[in-house]
Amino acid sequence: MRTEDFDFLAKLLKEKSGLMLTPDKVYLLESRLTPLARKRGMDTLDTLVQQLRMRADLGLVKDVMEAMTTNESFFFRDNTPFDLFKNHVAPAIAKARDTQKRLRIWCAAASTGQEPYSLAIILRENWAKWRDWNIEIVGTDICTKVLDKAKAGEYSQFEVQRGLPIQLLIKYFTQDGDVWRLSNDIRSMVSYRPFNLLDNFAPLGTFDVIYCRNVLIYFDQQTKSAVLERMSKTLAKDGALFLGAAETVLGITEAFKPVRGQRGLYVSSNCGVEQPFGFD
Repeated sequence: MRTEDFDFLAKLLKEKSGLMLTPDKVYLLESRLTPLARKRGMDTLDTLVQQLRMRADLGLVKDVMEAMTTNESFFFRDNTPFDLFKNHVAPAIAKARDTQKRLRIWCAAASTGQEPYSLAIILRENWAKWRDWNIEIVGTDICTKVLDKAKAGEYSQFEVQRGLPIQLLIKYFTQDGDVWRLSNDIRSMVSYRPFNLLDNFAPLGTFDVIYCRNVLIYFDQQTKSAVLERMSKTLAKDGALFLGAAETVLGITEAFKPVRGQRGLYVSSNCGVEQPFGFD
């Protein structure tokens, strides 16, 4: 790939999705965009870049962004963020919201839905506590293709084997040939919508819990800071933010602070509690 073509694609992706590509990722562009070019009837990547430069085909820009998006997800991924939600965050919010009985959770970059559905299953497992609550779990992603799969709630044997305990598989899924279909009780707890983290967060409303895991690693420092600043205005003052284990807010924003001893868990800097969610 020519240097000028790489520079153009890298700039386009950063501008449209926040994705940061360094020159050592040329292979990534070539491996993901070559099949797209062929699918579009183009002989080479050069032709695809020429079409993009003309800015006439907005659908092509969208296809390029979706091709370059990493959509790795599985049920109860990394365990800890879900254990923290189940044992500390959810009980604390249940106590604080006992009068309103309303819980809103946002899974940013929800991909194919395993993360929001994992949270829905946790709540369903303690349904006597949550039955009369207004629960809203919102999953968003820039890629509409993965959201379609998430809405369907259908997963392969390989996908359900990744992180999902057998007892939960049997309880909440039915098998149809090679497909495992999630129950309507769980699917109905989650809604999905396309959303770009570079956009205005205000239309989303306020959330008690936000999961934004393994997303910021693809952004540069300035974009990370801007996303977190907007996210801080979307999270309730006593809410919880979950980031990936390799991500941090330190040196990026002062809007959040880590919960001591709980990797990946953050709260608003203005939460007013030294150690929230019942941690010592």
